[in-house]
Amino acid sequence: MRRAWIRIFTTALIFPAYVVLSGCEPESRGVDLDILIEGARIVDGSGNPWFRGSIGIRDGRIVEVGHFQRKSARRIIDAGDMVVTPGFIDLMGQSTLVLVQDRVTAESRLRQGITTTFSGEGWSHAPQNERTQRAPVVVNQREMTWTTFDEYFEILEEQRVVLNVVHNVGATQVRRMILGDEDVQPGPDQMEEMRALVREAMEDGAVGLSTSLIYPPAAYASTEEIIELAIVAAAYGGVYYSHIRNESGQLLEALDEAFRIGDEAGIPVHIYHLKAAGEENWPLMEQAIARIDAARTRGLDVTADIYPYIRNGIGMASFLPPKYFAEGEASFRKSLSDPELRAQLRREVETTSYWENWYRHVGFDWNRVLITGAGNFADPEITGLSVAEAAAGAGKDPWDMFFDLVQAGGVGVAPESMNEGQKHMALRAPWVMIETDTEPINPATVSSTHPRAFGAFPRVFAEYVRKQPILTLEQAVQRMTSMPASRLGLHDRGRILHGMAADLVIFDPERITDRATFTDPMQYSEGVEYLLINGEVVIDGELLTGALPGQVLRRDAGR
Repeated sequence: MRRAWIRIFTTALIFPAYVVLSGCEPESRGVDLDILIEGARIVDGSGNPWFRGSIGIRDGRIVEVGHFQRKSARRIIDAGDMVVTPGFIDLMGQSTLVLVQDRVTAESRLRQGITTTFSGEGWSHAPQNERTQRAPVVVNQREMTWTTFDEYFEILEEQRVVLNVVHNVGATQVRRMILGDEDVQPGPDQMEEMRALVREAMEDGAVGLSTSLIYPPAAYASTEEIIELAIVAAAYGGVYYSHIRNESGQLLEALDEAFRIGDEAGIPVHIYHLKAAGEENWPLMEQAIARIDAARTRGLDVTADIYPYIRNGIGMASFLPPKYFAEGEASFRKSLSDPELRAQLRREVETTSYWENWYRHVGFDWNRVLITGAGNFADPEITGLSVAEAAAGAGKDPWDMFFDLVQAGGVGVAPESMNEGQKHMALRAPWVMIETDTEPINPATVSSTHPRAFGAFPRVFAEYVRKQPILTLEQAVQRMTSMPASRLGLHDRGRILHGMAADLVIFDPERITDRATFTDPMQYSEGVEYLLINGEVVIDGELLTGALPGQVLRRDAGR
């Protein structure tokens, strides 16, 4: 079994020494190159200004950078004054299983310049037991099951993937395996079982522990429960990644909880898709950034990411208080046939905010909630409509439509909950990175989605480098390359340096753009001319090659 181990270095000096020493190979050897990239404006991922030069690649690694005596090469790519950067790293790319179940899905990532994707937000593909994986999963017409990350990684390596993939272990996943979906707390023996599952996942190569505390059953976990699991991940050099417990009126308190977990577990903290949702809460964004700055100043390693849109993406059921899912979502959906329960829920949503009330965040207006995925709803034509528009088309009251959508299950929506000001503030923060927060999508099999699935990374260049110059080109690239590589422990990626993995994007900085919109989201981005992953060309002159050079990148728990 081929393993792509991630180098983990225990001091700040070891990795720079490795780079310097590995760069000492004499040019006089004159070894042929697999690929030579010429005429490039190199943006190396460090944040430094671009420079003109060439890049030589051999055996999947960068072996020459800058100006050097020309070597013979099996392939020469004339960059034609385009920009060459490290491959982009998606800090929340959700599922990796879809990459082998439906290879077309990867194009939604490749066209954005993404070469590595990070999987898992509270849930994770492993570990599994009979409670979480009730039936085999079909992969290339074969039924497969697995219990550990080691077994899941073997499946990915055997089936081969086009992108590099990195995984964390989900606290929701281990909770469901031991406690199910109910609102219950673990006893001492159950807590030890959960710790053991995290320990095994980290030893198999997971890079950290993740939570998604807005969603049941994760919402039922106490801070103390999470700390116990985070202590295990910390022992292996892991990071705590969190969709924090509140992203609106209680944003600052939710950040404080994440900081407490980091402090008491002795673990770095990363905040997924940092936001202040709801117009009344927008001023909290500035305070949140100041609070993260203060935590970093006192010594806690905290970072965050965003997606470049003012609409977020959540499940329709998230508009209801988590307490109603305490006995499991399937059971609750059945109960929604009761008109009296619907009336009670409506009153609660309209009048209370003891929980993450997304209806309040959109100004109590169903016109501001777009349906991005029909899920199990009988009419797929509702995608792209607001809840109010879907109700009008069906001759229903908007609240009846809302409850019907929740009852159907699996319906995705995009509430208009943020503003551009907070995006600008986040992008200017030196510790903020970029994510898609969706799984890869095949437009032939999925009717609709959030446009970030197809356009998040190019949109940063189009909207926040060219149109609104919030970032320089070099700053934008840094937030997509070296910064996430460091956060994930991928110390041989994210920079254009001698010895680094040859994950590279060649694009026209004036043409790279997103085409996906909320009304027409299934549109590939434009502008990526060439894409290399582990030294193999995946996009060649804007055409996909069909190569499958991706690797499973595991944290080396033994170092």
